[in-house]
Amino acid sequence: MAASTRHLHRLEPAALRGVMVREVVNFSSFWRSSTFSSTVDPTIYLLAFGFGFGSLVSTVGGYDYIDFVGTGIVATTVLFSGAFPAMYSTFVKYQFQHTYDAILAAPVDTEELVTAEALWVAVRAGVYGCVPMLVTIGFGLDPAWGMLTVPLIGFLCGFGWACFGIAVAGFLKSIDNFNYVISAVLTPLFLVAGTFFPLKQHWARIAGNFNPLHQCVELVRQAAFGFEGWVDLARVGGLMFFAVVAWRVAIYAMQRKLVD
Repeated sequence: MAASTRHLHRLEPAALRGVMVREVVNFSSFWRSSTFSSTVDPTIYLLAFGFGFGSLVSTVGGYDYIDFVGTGIVATTVLFSGAFPAMYSTFVKYQFQHTYDAILAAPVDTEELVTAEALWVAVRAGVYGCVPMLVTIGFGLDPAWGMLTVPLIGFLCGFGWACFGIAVAGFLKSIDNFNYVISAVLTPLFLVAGTFFPLKQHWARIAGNFNPLHQCVELVRQAAFGFEGWVDLARVGGLMFFAVVAWRVAIYAMQRKLVD
């Protein structure tokens, strides 16, 4: 009787699960410091801008300023807990710890490795992104059923930023070069995201349309104050496009590093 063979898919669930389980076990040893940095920093931004500028500007765009900033800070938290951990963790794992060399010795390929790493970072980003929303609710933001979609929005945007961080780590040769990306790419995107002020200038609105962080900000705001139908679906489509492109670029970048 001929031996049965198992068809291998492009992304094997067992391989993805194995990499993610390893990440969960490893995360259990440093979850306190990671959670602290990923949630406290954005919360400080929320309190500083919400109550600092909030004492000078009571409402923005028809919303209380603390509510405006609180919903926007969610996207900042997703960025902080998505792109930055992915950049530094990926670089350390392949450059110094050689963790990826050991993983690829198992029946796991680069595509599965990158996908599992990005999924795990995205899960964390989706959870951490809820913290500023909960803090804002504590300061008076009215709860809404749409807020239940915030973890999903954070996961989708977090996956894109995680892949972006992995791609950066794959292309750059030194961890010091991350400063160029942070200063020249992430900081401008952070400032032109509509987190702390509405994008009223024509150039700012155009730039915001191409900024994934701005799309995340707007989706979270609409989740809290009411969705806008097709406009929000277009924003979701934009985030999905960003995530897919960043995912493929991240896979290409890591294949250059890990596969001879």
